[in-house]
Amino acid sequence: MKPNTAELIALPSTPLHAQVKNTLRARILDGTYAPLSQLPSESELGAAFGVSRITLRQALGALQREGLIYTLQGKGSFVSRPKAFQNVSSLMGFAESMSAQGHEVLNQLRGLRFVAAEREVARRLGLEDGAPVAEIRRVRLLDRAPVSLELTYVPAAIGRKLAQADLVTRDIFLILENECGLPLGHADMKIDATLADAELAEALGMSEGAPVLRIERLTHDAQGRPIDFEYLHFRADAFQYRLRVDRHRQER
Repeated sequence: MKPNTAELIALPSTPLHAQVKNTLRARILDGTYAPLSQLPSESELGAAFGVSRITLRQALGALQREGLIYTLQGKGSFVSRPKAFQNVSSLMGFAESMSAQGHEVLNQLRGLRFVAAEREVARRLGLEDGAPVAEIRRVRLLDRAPVSLELTYVPAAIGRKLAQADLVTRDIFLILENECGLPLGHADMKIDATLADAELAEALGMSEGAPVLRIERLTHDAQGRPIDFEYLHFRADAFQYRLRVDRHRQER
């Protein structure tokens, strides 16, 4: 369905480019323009809305900054795939959380090996420098598309048990609790942003230098002992973490 000037969403004194943006935004959110579909060309949209190319490009630029569309050089504008999200108010594995939302999760096991712990890994796991640890590298697929590369370190004794488990279809958290007898307690997390290096770009099907959401997570068992240290790298255009924060007034 092509938009027309009568369908522009406007409030009093709303600039024309904002009216166009709001109309296109509404059509993206209601499914008129489906995820990954191509928008009409700039000339088609300009004619349908009766606006100049400059006005239209302002509207499209605003939609791109909101993450609702993306552009491909020489091909046009496309509707972005909705971002999956994980709530970090409780400690859950990726598949555990995504499956509850109706997503399909698969894993590509890229390697499990036993190595001498580097200083930071040893420190976080409470081990001596050079102590043996298992290093597990997995790509997580969400609805058949790669969304994250995970690098997990666990003490060697735990690693030997994980080596016998199904790391392709199951969360490590569930394996730790159900097969290793290690009920989980809490995790410390640090979230920041980085740029994709060659390995991340290849693993996640993105351009080298593209933005990546990076999570550093140290998980403890119910007794407070650190047992799992991870570097999680997510495609910034496909995934987000969400957290609810309540304000509690201090009693005087």
